[in-house]
Amino acid sequence: MTENNYHILELWEEMEQSPQKGLYKKLFKSDKPFHIYVTYQHPDRFYGIAFVISDTLRIDISAFENLKDLRVSLFQDTAFNHSNLLSIQLVTPFNKDIFAALCDNVIQSVIDITTEKKRVRTIINQMEKWKSMFEKINSDGLSTAEQQGLYGELHFLQKILTKSKLQPSDVLHTWVGVDKALRDFQGTSWAVEVKTTATSNPQEVKISSERQLDESLFESLYLYHCSVEVSKANGQTLCDKIEVIRQILSSDVPALTAFNAKLFEAGYADAQANLYKDRFYQIRFEKLYKIDKAFPRIKESELRDGVGNVTYSIVLAMCDDYLVPENQVITDIQGL
Repeated sequence: MTENNYHILELWEEMEQSPQKGLYKKLFKSDKPFHIYVTYQHPDRFYGIAFVISDTLRIDISAFENLKDLRVSLFQDTAFNHSNLLSIQLVTPFNKDIFAALCDNVIQSVIDITTEKKRVRTIINQMEKWKSMFEKINSDGLSTAEQQGLYGELHFLQKILTKSKLQPSDVLHTWVGVDKALRDFQGTSWAVEVKTTATSNPQEVKISSERQLDESLFESLYLYHCSVEVSKANGQTLCDKIEVIRQILSSDVPALTAFNAKLFEAGYADAQANLYKDRFYQIRFEKLYKIDKAFPRIKESELRDGVGNVTYSIVLAMCDDYLVPENQVITDIQGL
């Protein structure tokens, strides 16, 4: 849990003790020219955050109506002239620590933006992502492909946590796949894309864009291929893998909280664990490839004008010349 996450939780705990009824708000930071509040609604026990915005800005929040767990509202802010309050509240009692981490994410994404219009647009974009996350949690859970992909990412995450010398919080910061980034793990000078297969042809992987294996922006770009056997009885479930990592992080509360928040962003909820209990994974083999030179892939700079959104497959049996040892990748990752 970051210092700001703690700050949000501390403010909520203070407000819980107040006899004041209705919407109670406290300033999150006082050194900014705009106002962000941490909010608590008594006696409903709704936790939230709110942003003061000019009433001249027209904001459409209709897309966020009828969410089961969140309430997004826009109303006049009586504390300031010509201002509205954009409020985001948690209205069901799931883990508020995770919600605090999500709130901190949206606050940190706007705290240094100087124009109000761009700031509001960023908040709405974040809320669109939250909406997708909460709808996924409220539906039938992760698809089988999403479960398999998450298992592979978690397996690689476990490697970094146990084999590198990095602090767990720093490792979790590099796990960006849950944010729908182009690659699954990324540091300052390196990135790793994870591909998990369980098909009859496990040597073929699908690449989702012309930028995914473009190493132009990195000193080192790697492809991690994890081939798994899927069954209904033998191996490790997705929930088992999650518990293993939670045990690794058990003595580091901030890192554990960050991990749980990222799982939620990925669409995983403990309340739906029964959906994943009958799908077991066994690692068949793992390989790491360095993407450079003539590695068979499509790069953005190689496309003709007017061509984009390229998807393609790579036959990894043809890529053995680019295999690298795991310790080389761990060494690069430790350099962040």
